[in-house]
Amino acid sequence: MISSVFVKADASTPWQLGFQDPATPVMEGVINFHNDLMILVVGVGVFVGYVMWSTVRHFEQSVNPTPNRVQHGTRLEIVWTVTPAIILMCVAVPSFALLYSVDEIVDPEMTLKAVGHQWYWSYEYSDHCNEEGEFISFDSYMVPSEDLLDVADADHQGIFRLLEVDNRVVLPVETHVRVVITSADVLHCWAVPSLGVKLDACPGRLNQTSVYIKRPGVFYGQCSEICGVNHGFMPIVVDAVTRDQYADWINLKLEDLE
Repeated sequence: MISSVFVKADASTPWQLGFQDPATPVMEGVINFHNDLMILVVGVGVFVGYVMWSTVRHFEQSVNPTPNRVQHGTRLEIVWTVTPAIILMCVAVPSFALLYSVDEIVDPEMTLKAVGHQWYWSYEYSDHCNEEGEFISFDSYMVPSEDLLDVADADHQGIFRLLEVDNRVVLPVETHVRVVITSADVLHCWAVPSLGVKLDACPGRLNQTSVYIKRPGVFYGQCSEICGVNHGFMPIVVDAVTRDQYADWINLKLEDLE
């Protein structure tokens, strides 16, 4: 295992309310859009709350014993119909731009295939094979809690219960990676929050997404589609390393195939 810089924010923390630190342009866009949208949401919530409070206060019986019989206000109805429509259009433009960027598949430099099983993940590096045509592939199982101390070495810093695996996915930074995701049995979902990836693994179907990791780190994820009794015990760990470290790891894996 090639060790990389471990960043604790790339895994969930107790009582965490915000996002994990982003490591891809897509996740940065998601967080920025969320922050901008929250300003608008808070403003709308404050305004609606003020209108409701003002209505109760001014139309309470002790303040206004004789109610106004006016039932229609054409100008007011136009305003409260047009204003939300304009707000939604303003929100739609950046949201569609972000959605299209998520679905965009850049010409990849390498491909990773992830296959969901009950209840583990298997991976295949189809761009790398030995002279006999054997691809680099391996299964990735969750490390049981009782075995965490046995693997707590220099290459497994900060091991998390129910999140650590015996074989991590190793990917190079600053590289366009195509991730092809499928399932061998039931519906699964390959999700890594820091990478901005959450894609269903469907039996008999290949889904793909593009990942561009900007910094080294160890990124934790989990299956996000209820797939059976052990759904919560098939985590994902992506070890992002430099290109040189990745090349060394690939060479070691190819030697193991011989």
